[in-house]
Amino acid sequence: MFLSTASRHSVATGRTQRTHRRRKFRPSAATALLAALVFGLAACSGDSPESASPPAGNPAPAAPEAQVTAQPADGATDVAPADPVRVSVTEGTLDSVALTNPDGKQVKGETSEDNRSWTVTEPLGYGKTYTWSGRATAGDGAEVPITGSFTTVQPRQLLHAQLNVGDNKTYGIAMPISVTFRDAAGSPAKVTNKAAVEKALTVESTPSAEGSWGWLENDTAVHWRPKEYWTPHTTVKLTAKLYGLELAEGTYGKSDITADFEIGRSQIVKGNTQTHRMTVIRDGEKVADYPVSYGLDSDPGRVTRSGTHVVMSKHAKYFMNNPGYGYEDFEVDWAVRISNNGEFTHAAPWSVGDQGNRNVSHGCLNLSPQNAKEYFDSALTGDPVEIEGSTQKLGPKDGAYHDWTYSWDEWATKSALTS
Repeated sequence: MFLSTASRHSVATGRTQRTHRRRKFRPSAATALLAALVFGLAACSGDSPESASPPAGNPAPAAPEAQVTAQPADGATDVAPADPVRVSVTEGTLDSVALTNPDGKQVKGETSEDNRSWTVTEPLGYGKTYTWSGRATAGDGAEVPITGSFTTVQPRQLLHAQLNVGDNKTYGIAMPISVTFRDAAGSPAKVTNKAAVEKALTVESTPSAEGSWGWLENDTAVHWRPKEYWTPHTTVKLTAKLYGLELAEGTYGKSDITADFEIGRSQIVKGNTQTHRMTVIRDGEKVADYPVSYGLDSDPGRVTRSGTHVVMSKHAKYFMNNPGYGYEDFEVDWAVRISNNGEFTHAAPWSVGDQGNRNVSHGCLNLSPQNAKEYFDSALTGDPVEIEGSTQKLGPKDGAYHDWTYSWDEWATKSALTS
């Protein structure tokens, strides 16, 4: 039996109705269960605000499209091999990437962990066209092809970088690192893109040393020297990533170069042209004190220059030439070069009587044969030779290895990154 409309309304408003012929309706358990199921079905099938379909004319936003970017761009020319070469994708991932040279060989590369970029890991050649291929997948599953090509530069000339240090060699505590740029004929060549070159040069040492690059010799060479003398027994690694780098307009690096070397014990020579002496201090202790005859003070062309010289080379026999002073191919023993202006230590048996008393040489440090040999045996390329007392100063005109004639502040200004 179902309630009439009037009866249901009455229940809803709480009014009391008298009835003598009808009983009050009491729903059974089955009826209650059916109502619950109907109510629940209606609730589940109804649309919540979050799941409601968008009004007609306002479709849901589409997934962002994948954007593939190649560097260099498609059609690029005169690309320097040292420039970054990579392909990347936004709003998607890379499925496959290949960069192929004109011979059909694929260039080696590496994909990032998130599969969103691929970068070349080997040098590209000069004057070649490279072609991209591959595929990326967008967030919505759509496939995006990877295509395009670019051409690397054909240099007007290539320069070779020459180092003054070598693998597994040991040098003195004043040793500068020199990188000299030379053309195909071996002649020094000027660099104009100096800041880029410095950024491509790395000096790593243990223990670490503060230092800076400085451009010398009319910008055909760049030197690195520490702020202070190297700590004895420092290990050093030089890395010069010059291949593919533009050094000057139309001029590029021929190859990368590296060198791993060591600094030896500390040995410092201190010479005084007025006392006519030369002392050798090794690891903080004086181990020798030699009488010397320096260059003739009264002649600017013969005087031994004051300043910090650096041992450049050693020769058991060497032929001296100075036509302006009347000698050529004059043989000497136990010669140690300390500058490029003709200054050496060497054996001079003809001036033993002047050694320790007078300066009579043509700029060299004359020693007795015994003392010259003893010093020769102890010297390392890169040892400092500090001379004082003369009327002339060592400087740029005296060639390589005058790095220590500058104060640290003066030296720092010679870097293209600070000047």
